[in-house]
Amino acid sequence: MIRIVIFGLVLGLVTWLLHRRLVRATDLPRRWARIADAVLVVLWALTLVGVGSGEVFDTGWARPVGFVGWVWLASLLYLLCGLLIIAIVSGVLRVARNRRGSTDTDGIDTSRRSALRVGTGVVVLGALATAGYGVSEAANPRLVRVRVPIARLPQDFDGTRIALVSDLHVGPARGIEFTRRVVDLVNSENVDLVALVGDLVDGTVAKVSPDLAPLADLRTPLGVYGVSGNHEFYADDGGRWLDVWDSLGIHTLRNERVELRRGEGVLDLAGVHDLTSPAPYEPDLAAALDGHDPDRAVVLLAHQPKQVLEASELGVDLQLSGHTHGGQMWPLGYLVPAQQPSVTGLDRFGPTTLYTSRGAGAWGPPVRVGTPPEITILELVRES
Repeated sequence: MIRIVIFGLVLGLVTWLLHRRLVRATDLPRRWARIADAVLVVLWALTLVGVGSGEVFDTGWARPVGFVGWVWLASLLYLLCGLLIIAIVSGVLRVARNRRGSTDTDGIDTSRRSALRVGTGVVVLGALATAGYGVSEAANPRLVRVRVPIARLPQDFDGTRIALVSDLHVGPARGIEFTRRVVDLVNSENVDLVALVGDLVDGTVAKVSPDLAPLADLRTPLGVYGVSGNHEFYADDGGRWLDVWDSLGIHTLRNERVELRRGEGVLDLAGVHDLTSPAPYEPDLAAALDGHDPDRAVVLLAHQPKQVLEASELGVDLQLSGHTHGGQMWPLGYLVPAQQPSVTGLDRFGPTTLYTSRGAGAWGPPVRVGTPPEITILELVRES
């Protein structure tokens, strides 16, 4: 609750600044100014409902109401970027006029206000249109197919297909219908194994766990396995969330390893907690690999790509991760490399191949721009 109060105060400040810039600076007529201010206040309130949905507020009423607020929050990114561009252009033009020594102050002010209104209107419409497009893009996860060569892959596992699912983030803006859509897509592929690599939820077990119910319908010959992400620990105890997954038939790997068998071949599948998990859920890859045959190939499930740095030191063949969302909304993807060694797709770190999924859902705003959601179908093949 404290987090939401702080967020509300910060967003309130942003809303006041928008009032100054969108209403006062453009000198809107009184009637339109009142309407604009009322809309800003309503959007502020709806955004707070969205942020609290699944944690403080029951999703039954808060999710549809808060959805609008979440989309407004995404619009703010592009709105603020557009207003910054206008400010820069206005500043350059002002400097140019001063250098020319123009004396027609009244004419300049009138022309400037008119241009400011037009430019601001274009930016507002552009921001809303971009967010609207992002809602449509985020609502439809697509299948991405990737072949992954592994030198030590047993012959009997050649051609094994893994569905990698990450970052559903159901709860505040998405519910059981979205989970069902993802499950139906995975089941339509008839894969051999499903790997869930965390951040399936945002919210408490009491309010959000029903939204995961369709995961119980996942069917594969080699099983469904999962590891925690950082968001499992934000609003509730991550261990409780993993217990919910277990009840749905998901084999959670809590710093553990299992032996997958196919014919005469054996492949190790290991999983660790998220890198930032609190005690007593700290990740422990050494414990997960305890007793592992060093000649046997290992596939590791770990939520954050940066966990590959330790994995490569311990001889993991393939790590499957999520977390980054590919940046989720352009241009945020350019910031991800400051925190993670990989943004999306296949990368190589020493002996370890890393695949980073863009994720099937979206964190916060149900919006994606330039980074479409994915469910990855990985085909393991013997490296020639």
